[in-house]
Order: sequence, then C-alpha cells, then structure tokens
Amino acid sequence: MGVTGKILVLILAIGGGLVYKNVTQLWADLPAPKLDPQEWWGDDAQPKDYEAYLKNSSEVIGNRLSYPDKTIADLKERLNRTLRLTPPLEGVAFEYGFNTDYLREIVEYWRDDYLPRWREREVFLWQFNHFTTDIQGLRTHFLHLMVYDDNKVGKQHYPVLLLHGWPGSVREFYDLIHLLHQSNLDKNNKYIFNVVVPSLPGYGWSEGTSRKGLGPAQVAVMMRNLMLRLGYDKFFIQGGDWGSVIGSNIATLYPENVLGYHSNMCNNMSPKSLAKGLLAEFWPSLFVPSGFEDFFFPKSNELKYLMEESGYFHIQATKPDTIGAALTDNPVGLAAYILEKFSTWTNPSYRSLPDGGLTKRYKMDALLDNLMIYYLTNSITTSQRLYAEQYAQAQRDLHLERVPTRVPTGCARFKSDIMQFLDVQLKDKYTNLVHSTYHKQGGHFAALEVPKVLYKDFIDFVKTVERKFKIKTL
Repeated sequence: MGVTGKILVLILAIGGGLVYKNVTQLWADLPAPKLDPQEWWGDDAQPKDYEAYLKNSSEVIGNRLSYPDKTIADLKERLNRTLRLTPPLEGVAFEYGFNTDYLREIVEYWRDDYLPRWREREVFLWQFNHFTTDIQGLRTHFLHLMVYDDNKVGKQHYPVLLLHGWPGSVREFYDLIHLLHQSNLDKNNKYIFNVVVPSLPGYGWSEGTSRKGLGPAQVAVMMRNLMLRLGYDKFFIQGGDWGSVIGSNIATLYPENVLGYHSNMCNNMSPKSLAKGLLAEFWPSLFVPSGFEDFFFPKSNELKYLMEESGYFHIQATKPDTIGAALTDNPVGLAAYILEKFSTWTNPSYRSLPDGGLTKRYKMDALLDNLMIYYLTNSITTSQRLYAEQYAQAQRDLHLERVPTRVPTGCARFKSDIMQFLDVQLKDKYTNLVHSTYHKQGGHFAALEVPKVLYKDFIDFVKTVERKFKIKTL
C-alpha cells in the first residue's frame, strides 16, 4: 500500500472513530440530573429560612371556590355578542378547524341551557374534596380523596397520583376517581385508592409562576413535594399528555417514591428510539403483535397527522402569550380553540363531520365544565407556557429522555391517540416495562372518553406490579 493509501486509511479510521464516538454520545444512557427540591417559583423572594417556610406553609386548606352571579352574567353577555362568525366554506366540516355553524349551536347551548344551570354544575364540580397548599412558593390546588379504615378491610389499598394535561383539567378524571375510590361499586373489586388529583401549576386553580424555567421537570419536583406533603412517600402514578411527561419525570428522578408508573401516552423521544421506529416499518411483524400493526404503520400516515395537528404546538412552544392574549376574555374563541382538540384528538375521522363528532364520545356538559375551568380561572395563557418551557434550552439540557426509568411501567395505547410508540422503543427508556396493551376504541382523552377501560387497564397493571415486585398494600 502506498503512502497515499495509508493516509487515506488513517483518515477513514479517525473519521469512523469520531462518528462512532459521536453516535455513542448521542445514544448513551445518562445519569439522572439533580434538581433543587426547594427551587422557588413564587412572586416573593425565596425565604432565607426554608425550613420555617415549610412549617408555616404546610397547612392544607379545604376550599369551595364559587363565582358570584355577576361573573356568570358577564359571561352570558359576552356570549350574546357572538354575531360576526365567518361562515365555513361550502362542504367543509372540521377540516379547516372548528366549524362555525356548529360553534353557534354550542354557544347557544352554553348560554341558554348550561349557564342557567351553572349552580348545579358548580355542585357537581365540588362533589370531591378540593384543597390548596403552598408548594415552592405557588398556591397549588388538588383533589384529595382518602379511604376510611373501615373501607380498607379486605382490600388492596394504595395512593395514586393522577396527572392531567392540556387542554384538560382535573375534570377529565371524575369518572375514574369514582372507580378508583369507591370499590363498593363492584363487589368483586379488591382494590381501593387514596386519590390525589392536582391542577398543574398555571392550570385551573393552581397559581402560575412569574419566573422563567418552570418546565415539566420542575413541575415533577413540585408534584412529588405535594405527595410528600400529604404523607405519601410511595405511590402509583397515572397520566396522559403532559401528565405522561411529568409522571415519567417523577418516576425517573425519584424512583424511591414511585410504586409504578402507568400512562395512556407512553413515549420515548430519544434519537435511538426514533431511529428504531423508522427501521421497524420494514419488518413490522417482528415488533408488533398481530392485529395491531395499524396502530403504528404506515409511519407516513402518523407523520401527516402530526403535521396537520401540531400547529397549536408550535404556537404555544414559541408564542404562548400571543395566542393567550387572543383567547383571554374571549369565551367563543376559547371554546373553538379547546373543543376542537376534543374532536380531532379523539378520532381523526371526526374532521369530516360537521359537528366534529364531539357528542359521539362525550357529554356536552362535561366538555363545558372543562372549558369553564379555563375561562373562570383565566388560566389559558399560564397553561400554554408549559410548552415554551419544555423546549427552552435549560430544559433540553437535562436530557431526561436518555435517563433510564427503572420503576415498573405500564403503557396503555388507544388507537386514535396522536402518536404511538413500540415496546422496542419504550424499553430503552422504561427498563421495567411490565404491562403493554392495545385498545382499538379510544383516543387522547382516555380518562374522559373511556374511563372504565382505562381503569381496568390500570388495575391490571397494579396486579402485575404486585405479582412481579412483591409489593404490599400500604
């Protein structure tokens, strides 16, 4: 071999080594970062004596927040002024967004049927125990249902943290709460749970921060602190949407506190996972149980759907305050923006329906309950900022998608959800993926749409964790 050839070989060897090193660095597992459990998010300066702050702020206060008649009257007046909606194009249902002909019908129902019954709906919303407490400087709202000792007899009893996402709220979980907390509904049910359902910071009745940096990792710290405040040092987690991300972060950062993590939107956005997803399309039978191939493939359909449905995501991740200003004190715009997600994210085919299929899977009162929480608490802007914080550089630098989550994990897939991940992708992140299921009915808002199915899936997961990891009722 001549000198030129030897130089070429040397260059290729060095180049190959650099490529291997870079790929390894890009794909390798990372240790869990250390986050400050006392990081301060309140408007005031952080107390110098944090221990004293904890003692003084640890009180959990029961609340029954109600709104005066003038607030409801003002909303009705705003709905009365809905006169200038632009008609939809001929033959267009929900393909261009919310159909304005149907939007008029919803506004009329909201104004003339729902609002006159608001005090009745208010009683419904307050059927569970609502509380607030101060966590890291922010007033945090949550539902908390405890099991009396007499009801624990003969039951497997655990705490569970339920985490919602956007544009949802604690209202999504009401039917699921009943199933988890009232085991007497089924005499054969051997499980009963203490249930904690917080409003995420900046959502509903939970205070938003005025400081930059409160992303999903920091929210995970707050939610874990809330559970510790309530006396739960070990608990299950269930969540979808942001609740999936935050729940995963809790399980990743604090595995000593998590009995098991169950999600109806498991994902792994690491480079290795995404590469595996693309390769799997060439040999789908090797990666997907027979009969469920259409959950994942063809990937081109999923990518097309994501492109069509992710416009909101880009806006909220870059300009949350702009879209927030457009929706604040604008109940009709807020209704169109939020309710459209309950159409297309429940089933993509509903875009071809003039009513978006909204009442095929949900009761209109339930959808309006959720909408009222956003409107009355004026939380649309603060809720959307979570997207911007997730993609801020400081959040990305944590690389939590590359930190293994070793707690027992269960993933329930609902066919019409926004995206799906294979077990081979998820196991890189969730090393104890012990429960993996597929449901041909259901979409993104499983807790609201198919609560009984989600409940059964969660209970099956708990049973698997008990059997494999020998945990005992607490």
